[in-house]
Amino acid sequence: MIPDFPPRLPLAIVRRPRRAAVPAAALLAGLLTLLPPAWGDKADRNQPLSFAADTARVDELKQLNILSGNVEITKGSIVIRADRVEVRQSPEGYQHAVATGWPTKRAYFRQKRDGSDEYLEGEAEKLEYDGRSDTVRLLNQAVMRRFRGNTLADEVSGSTISYDNTTEVFQVVGGPASAAAPGRVRGVLTPREAPASAPATRP
Repeated sequence: MIPDFPPRLPLAIVRRPRRAAVPAAALLAGLLTLLPPAWGDKADRNQPLSFAADTARVDELKQLNILSGNVEITKGSIVIRADRVEVRQSPEGYQHAVATGWPTKRAYFRQKRDGSDEYLEGEAEKLEYDGRSDTVRLLNQAVMRRFRGNTLADEVSGSTISYDNTTEVFQVVGGPASAAAPGRVRGVLTPREAPASAPATRP
């Protein structure tokens, strides 16, 4: 489940290597400026986390909530839907959520882009949201879409997709669990319309 054309956001598109051992730096090479910045509403990190589910298990000692069955979590403009979600809270009050999809349906994430009517939507077999670092990771069969209002603008797919609201950096990695066959990273990016120029005036 994100004006004039803004500066483009770094998007790392990486294919998984055939060899087992490759330095992490090699996987993050080749940053491209493909998507706009400021995806998430920055006020979301300070909002309370609310949830609904078929069952809930609360462990006050461990600060752990386990939600099962048609789970829906909201935190500001953030919405997460999944079959199972584990939410942990740090002593400082930050939440960390791990959401798992259904056997035949992926977990879902949505967040409003800061200061606009654009929304970011993501789907994957597993979602990880970290309130402290303000990051989201989509793991296995990952797809992320950006909507302008109700119109689909951009879409990328891969094995893992992550973005950081603090640094405004996207990373997309391919591999055997990629939503794009055969294990590649794929995307469709729609250019923004140029603003209409003001009519020239005679001196």
